Amino acid sequence: MVGSVERDHGSLQVNGSIHNSSGAEERLDELRRLLGKSDGDLLKIVGIGAGAWGSVFAALLQDAYGHFREKVQIRIWRRAGRSVDRSTAEHLFEVINSREDVLRRLIRRCAYLKYVEGRLGDRTLYADEILRDGFCLNMIDTPLCPLKVVTNLQEAVWDADIVVNGLPSTETREVFEEINRYWKERITVPIIISLAKGIEAALDPVPRIVTPTQMIRCATGVPIENILYLGGPNIASEIYNKEYANARICGSDKWRKPLAKFLRQPHFIVWDNSDLVTHEVMGGLKNVYAIGAGMVAALTNESATSKSVYFAHCTSEMIFITHLLSEQPEKLAGPLLADTYVTLLKGRNAWYGQMLAKGELSPDMGDSIKGKGMIQGVSAVDAFYELLSQPSLSVLHPEENKPVAPVELCPILKTLHRILIKREVSTQAILQALRDETMNDPRERIEIAQSFYRPSLLGQP
Repeated sequence: MVGSVERDHGSLQVNGSIHNSSGAEERLDELRRLLGKSDGDLLKIVGIGAGAWGSVFAALLQDAYGHFREKVQIRIWRRAGRSVDRSTAEHLFEVINSREDVLRRLIRRCAYLKYVEGRLGDRTLYADEILRDGFCLNMIDTPLCPLKVVTNLQEAVWDADIVVNGLPSTETREVFEEINRYWKERITVPIIISLAKGIEAALDPVPRIVTPTQMIRCATGVPIENILYLGGPNIASEIYNKEYANARICGSDKWRKPLAKFLRQPHFIVWDNSDLVTHEVMGGLKNVYAIGAGMVAALTNESATSKSVYFAHCTSEMIFITHLLSEQPEKLAGPLLADTYVTLLKGRNAWYGQMLAKGELSPDMGDSIKGKGMIQGVSAVDAFYELLSQPSLSVLHPEENKPVAPVELCPILKTLHRILIKREVSTQAILQALRDETMNDPRERIEIAQSFYRPSLLGQP
């Protein structure tokens, strides 16, 4: 039964799964010691933002550690006031009634009636209200455990020990600037784990990528050793349903290994890596090409041949860009391809590309989509295009034998920019880009990239 807790010979049953209570408590105690927590002093963890991944991440922690109420407090913040429309309320009611464990839990909590009224249109439900019962507005079909929801940002963060950034990259800077106002008199420095997978481009004083962890550092003044990035080839709903998954937490030696151990669960393996910014950038890059993959799939009626042609060209562009960004790009090949693969298979960016190609959505509708949340790949297309179109980053064109901006060797990125940002061509243009007879063999683009590392792109000397 979802939300039920039963103890049996040192084990704990939460949401129908058996957890080794003593092992979880040992991991919790170890992290508490590292943070200087004394007996009776709660370790306070708060998630900021309640999209699909942010909500699942909070729910995973709640399931694993929430029953140690005297040692840890796990909460999630989201803005109040977002109403649930009638059609979503009706679907939510269907989901509830299809799950006996969820139905019983809501009846036991005296919460079922409001969903009946919501379905009938007799009551307006709100996103923060249903999140308390375990329903994320961007992931209605996957009920979570009940979550402790806070709608006042100051209350949520002012004394938090660990803050998890589940916001889109487009909202990260603004929200953390507000958070910083509440941290002016803090004595201890919090740990921040960012889940965001978007980027921005900055052109002054030199062209460079700005990532969410960099936004957080600039907004709050929290030292970079206390800011980490967690990402991987993960679909949020599948992780909560305990499909086998893995992720990397990237950052300083001081915190990444203890946090990897704390976050690891039997079905969710967390590795650690020191290369924070590059992994973070790669997490944004795959969203760009996932949109194009969705377009190709829809336009070719799921042709395996066409999708494989697209995959060859898009991965060659990604490898080319990776060589510009990293001195040792081969270390990123596995994580980047794995994250790309899962996003092309089932991610929201690929879904968005499909909907555009089918005519069910249009770029004019914006990149925040009902039931899906923010489509991060749209802003990433603009950021990477703007960055790689700078003449100061020129590379030698293989045929014309003259310097060109790097974007000139990325025809898919250029086409996505014309479709999504300039809006001057239809989605059909993505197929024309693949059929362009002047396009180089993907292997040649990879070879060209070998000698073009630009450390300045990541703000490095």
